[in-house]
Amino acid sequence: MNPTVQGEAVVEFAAVSKWYGPVLGLREVSLAVPRGIIGLLGPNGAGKSTFLKVITGEVRPSRGAVRVFGAPVPSRETFRRIGYAPEIEVFFEELTAREFVTALAEASGMDGATARRRAEETLHEVGLEKALDRRVSTYSKGMRQRTKLAQALLHDPDVVLLDEPMTGLDPLARAHMVELIQRLGARGKAVIVSSHILDEVETMTSQIVVLYKGQLLAQGDVHAIRGMIDRHPHRVALTCSDPRRLASALVAMPSVTSLRFAAHDRVEFETRDPDGCYAAIPRLALDHGVKVTALTSPDDNLSAVFHYLTTDPRGGATP
Repeated sequence: MNPTVQGEAVVEFAAVSKWYGPVLGLREVSLAVPRGIIGLLGPNGAGKSTFLKVITGEVRPSRGAVRVFGAPVPSRETFRRIGYAPEIEVFFEELTAREFVTALAEASGMDGATARRRAEETLHEVGLEKALDRRVSTYSKGMRQRTKLAQALLHDPDVVLLDEPMTGLDPLARAHMVELIQRLGARGKAVIVSSHILDEVETMTSQIVVLYKGQLLAQGDVHAIRGMIDRHPHRVALTCSDPRRLASALVAMPSVTSLRFAAHDRVEFETRDPDGCYAAIPRLALDHGVKVTALTSPDDNLSAVFHYLTTDPRGGATP
């Protein structure tokens, strides 16, 4: 399941910059975010938390503007449509999850009965129905993360902002969190997930926003972005019956820049024209009597794209 990003812009940045004294948080960021799941990626200090906070209105841009569904931020209209689960944890530890989330619902303006009902519904939605009357002080990291998500969903927002929701989770808790986020995307919400856990982001969506030192490096489909990073030749790996025979044909292609034998049945090569090579390989294999059993690309994934963009950003592409 991989809900796609589609439709009109939900969140819009117009030349947004934010600095904290001499420290740059964001620099001239302009982009449009539609519905669906977006992975917000970048190393520590890249500006991810600032990016989310200017959407909520918690932080005001030093320059530029942010709009949510066409309305300026901050405003009452945008507050009603945004749910936010911050990275930092601040709980009233002696309260139960039901009491904590109910209190936040009442603070947002819900009457008592509605607040209690919505608290129970959202805690069930995030999988805490068996522990909602336990004190938060007894909760694991994964349960705390789900409690934060529950409070963000109380008012059924159209935009859900999750700042590092995978931090500190064990593999099972991460799988549960990914499933929850996928369900939100499938319901047509705009979900922006800040994360360092690239494997989990890749299971949720191929749509990414990459920040580096406050600057927008890339936005869009990860595979399209990889194709635009032309300073790095594309790596392709072939498992076949006779890699040396196939390599002799590959090396004659002008687009192939290098190759090596990774195993007795595997050859890896770099090319400036991966699509052309993919199209040519079946013909080459037939002409040389070589049986190909696997074709993969170590570059055609989120980890490789993230690495290329953030280790040498000056040559990056921003579609």
